[in-house]
Amino acid sequence: MRMYDIIKKKRDGGELSAEEIRFFIAGVTDGSIPDYQISALCMAIYFRGMSVRETCDLTFAVRDSGDKVDFSAISGIRVDKHSTGGVGDKTSLVVAPIVASYGVKVAKMSGRGLGHTGGTIDKLESIEGFRTTLSEEEFISQVNEIGMAIVGQSREFAPADKKLYALRDVTATVDSMPLIASSIMGKKLAADDDCIVLDVKTGSGSFMKTVENSTRLARLMVDIGKNAGKKMVALITDMDRPLGNAIGNSLEVIEAVETLQGRGPKDLTEVCLTLAGYMLSLAGMGTPEEGKLLAQKAIDSGKALEMLRLTVERQGGDVKLIDDPSLFKRAKLLHDVISPAAGYIVKVDTEAYGLASLALGAGRNTAEDPIDYSAGIILKKKTGDFVRKGEVLATLYTNDAASLAGAEEKLLAATLFGDEPPADEPLIYDVVG
Repeated sequence: MRMYDIIKKKRDGGELSAEEIRFFIAGVTDGSIPDYQISALCMAIYFRGMSVRETCDLTFAVRDSGDKVDFSAISGIRVDKHSTGGVGDKTSLVVAPIVASYGVKVAKMSGRGLGHTGGTIDKLESIEGFRTTLSEEEFISQVNEIGMAIVGQSREFAPADKKLYALRDVTATVDSMPLIASSIMGKKLAADDDCIVLDVKTGSGSFMKTVENSTRLARLMVDIGKNAGKKMVALITDMDRPLGNAIGNSLEVIEAVETLQGRGPKDLTEVCLTLAGYMLSLAGMGTPEEGKLLAQKAIDSGKALEMLRLTVERQGGDVKLIDDPSLFKRAKLLHDVISPAAGYIVKVDTEAYGLASLALGAGRNTAEDPIDYSAGIILKKKTGDFVRKGEVLATLYTNDAASLAGAEEKLLAATLFGDEPPADEPLIYDVVG
């Protein structure tokens, strides 16, 4: 089998066989296929696309290129939630404790933030002492005993994807639907969960900017998951606005705790209840609507907050920060961003809000960059709100005085005012699967 023939076949619109796709991914993984041929096939796929069958085969080959996790020692139904990433997206810190409080197992491996998107592991590491690395024995034992654990990805899952993404990033082939889907699902399927709820973001703060493309991606990923024998559903959720009011690691943990106390922002609460409802439904606990009612009960009773507290305690974190979030270490510098005009906020560039938070120290541009866990933004006004000139739009938190001017400039430039309120946009656009 020759790589030349595989490239030519796809260039001419042919459908690659499972054997050809596995040959390609094996060569990506072991380095036997040169970068120029990998890039050439990615470009052919970008223009010619792939069938669902081809995309499934590509995903499974990516999944099988590295380590896989065996969760068979975990008793009960295992459910996970995966988000495609956004700004202010702290939903895992809310939905995982809700679902686990009902005895459904949440064995979650999460990632770190990069660029304008935040990462669950970075948020958890803002809790002093919290261990995001556990041995496999500790991880499985904790999930069996209390119902949940959240750790970073310590193994090398889907190494072929790492190489593929690096080349896609420099050859203008990132936004290819089959390549995106196989990248996300190849890593997700390396974990051994029974049910997966996908939170596919759409809008200015997400990877997919339109509802149409987000829905296409969701359908493709649901098809892949079902072909792998998983129970799947995907929600298309809004990211044309930051989710909640907090952007930044410890600030988002505080907001997650407030949400589990029943005091969270309406948008964050609604998305979390809906996601948790679908997770509970896939686990066999009624319809999604019934699951959503159960999720609300878990918050009202305090069971979900206690599950988060227990998880933090088991993983070495300081539970006093959950009991009293005011004890989180705060940034030394707080700066109010003042509205330069009166009017309704009709639209924001959510990605730019995320980049403003990154500039304050809350994120990283490269995987090696340090993070200031206390840095970030608290939004005082959001899309649809009327603002008077001189009112506070947001408060910036940082320990780097030099970052304030640039972050403020980014935030103001990303906020569009108008004389009329904008049309109401849904938080959840569609459900697939």
